[in-house]
Amino acid sequence: MAMSFFNPVYLDNTVRAALDEDLGRAGDITTLATIPAGRQASAVLAVRRPGVLAGLPVAEAVFRIVDSSLRFEALSRDGAHSDGKRAPVARITGDARAILTAERVALNFVCRLSGIATLTAQHVALVAHTNAKICCTRKTTPGLRALEKYAVRCGGAMNHRFGLDDAFLIKDNHVAVCGGIKPALRAAKAAAGHLVKIEIEVDTLEQLREVLEEGADFALIDNMSLEQMREAVKMSAGRVKLEASGGVHLESVKAIAETGVDLISSGALTHSAPILDLGLDVEIG
Repeated sequence: MAMSFFNPVYLDNTVRAALDEDLGRAGDITTLATIPAGRQASAVLAVRRPGVLAGLPVAEAVFRIVDSSLRFEALSRDGAHSDGKRAPVARITGDARAILTAERVALNFVCRLSGIATLTAQHVALVAHTNAKICCTRKTTPGLRALEKYAVRCGGAMNHRFGLDDAFLIKDNHVAVCGGIKPALRAAKAAAGHLVKIEIEVDTLEQLREVLEEGADFALIDNMSLEQMREAVKMSAGRVKLEASGGVHLESVKAIAETGVDLISSGALTHSAPILDLGLDVEIG
């Protein structure tokens, strides 16, 4: 994954907000009191558990914003698999105070994003023998959506919409308030631009039949049984892309993919991923 995935203004603003939260009003008082000014050091960012790396460009931004004279040397790349045997993925050299001050925020980002990439890669591996694609949702940490969706990409999966303005996704509550599947689809089609996709959630095969009659780009088949999913695939016969959602986890995703659905979306990729353990080992220069 390339750094160009990020809007640089977004990245800097996000990193600065995290640093402001950590540094508070007086800065790193422990480091300022215990480390002599001008002391130089080097530090290695290392992976301590097997997993997939994500967030090196974010860590680099943290160190750069704390002290632009720090040298950040990437020794690996986002999306790479690590065996976790304290494998070095980056080296930082320069002012010791700056390195120690930036350490925790940089680690928070990389550990979090690498955890998402690792869990995502596990899901992707389980469906690799099928045509189904794994994708994320909007169930992300407020303020960190672009970073977390980037981590999903590093893990080999696809991104769902980034926000409410990306595409039409007509959910069950929209259908209920609007008065049904067909009225909701007709209203969306009347409002949609020619480049905007329309997806609608269905809870039953009867609702899917209405979608097929009216037409849509995608149908989100929510919390259906495996048997219902297989029947939905037969009914749609490629006329609409099917996205399975609900109850998706490592134990279920393989069977879901084998029903023949096109997409499998999981909020757990971003809201329930455990961190990947990385640490920063400092050596005095």
